[in-house]
Amino acid sequence: MSDAQAVLDKLMARGAAFLGTRYAIMGGAMSWVSERHLVAALSNAGAFGVIACGAMEPPRLAQEITGTQALTDKPFGVNLITMHPMLDQLVDVCLAAKVGHIVFAGGIPPGSAIKKAKEGGAKVVCFAPALVLAKRLIRSGADALVIEGSEAGGHIGPVSLNVLAQEILPHIADVPVFVAGGIGRGEAILSYLEMGAAGVQLGTRFVCATECIAHPAFKQAFIRGAARDAMPTVQLDEAFPVIPVRALQNAGTKRFLEFQAETIRRFKAGEVEKDAAQLDIEHYWAGALRRAVIDGDVENGSLMAGQSVGMVTKEQPASEIIAELVGQAVAAVAARRCDAA
Repeated sequence: MSDAQAVLDKLMARGAAFLGTRYAIMGGAMSWVSERHLVAALSNAGAFGVIACGAMEPPRLAQEITGTQALTDKPFGVNLITMHPMLDQLVDVCLAAKVGHIVFAGGIPPGSAIKKAKEGGAKVVCFAPALVLAKRLIRSGADALVIEGSEAGGHIGPVSLNVLAQEILPHIADVPVFVAGGIGRGEAILSYLEMGAAGVQLGTRFVCATECIAHPAFKQAFIRGAARDAMPTVQLDEAFPVIPVRALQNAGTKRFLEFQAETIRRFKAGEVEKDAAQLDIEHYWAGALRRAVIDGDVENGSLMAGQSVGMVTKEQPASEIIAELVGQAVAAVAARRCDAA
């Protein structure tokens, strides 16, 4: 092992020990994308795959966990959305299957869910969008945190990872903190590890893994996409809030703006109640991610992608992507040591 590799291993040691993996690299949980094949491929490559439960009901999640266990004997986690109406039952499914790590996303998880997961033997990972919430989650029992910047794909917060890392990393030592959002190369991984991160989480970079079941047209959209193409959804009227989602722009995105304008016009004309209008806007994208990922409708579906999409240039095995990221980080360590000599 080279000196540079040893330095990187030392920086990753806490995160890797927490995950039980060779590398402190988590796969971001992407609905319809992070299923058994990609999750197992990442874990087999020395990273940490995470199943995206999304809207799955307990029996479906149980199948996905069993399917993943058939493809890897390495550790992997399950990402649960805190607003899921069957959250408790989903936690039970994870515990029954001996899943070692449960990742709660999409809001602050109820204390009861954290308690149940921990008492059942799982480690709990939570998303912390601000320092005050990070401290609160640790008090609630979180074993590790993920801080995700607005560069990420899918549902995003308003603050970049660059700022979040500076705000949170110097002040949290109790638990490992993983950083996410816009990370596409090993040099960036190294920089965040040096700032105090225990590890990283990447999603967009793995969409074009050979093992990923996403439709070829979906993958091609990522390969063609540039950072500036991955934009958050635009809200036309603050009276009708739109949860920001970062995705590649397409015909569906343009139509969403037109749909908002028409729905707001109907409300103002007295043709529709406010609640119904808000619901119409919220339901516009229903099923759109599946249409893009599974059916390959990249014009009308939702192409959720982070700004690191510009660094996705080809389809390649997950093991090759991990090796590339680690190789870039090791090369950066070696270059710094040469400069210092």
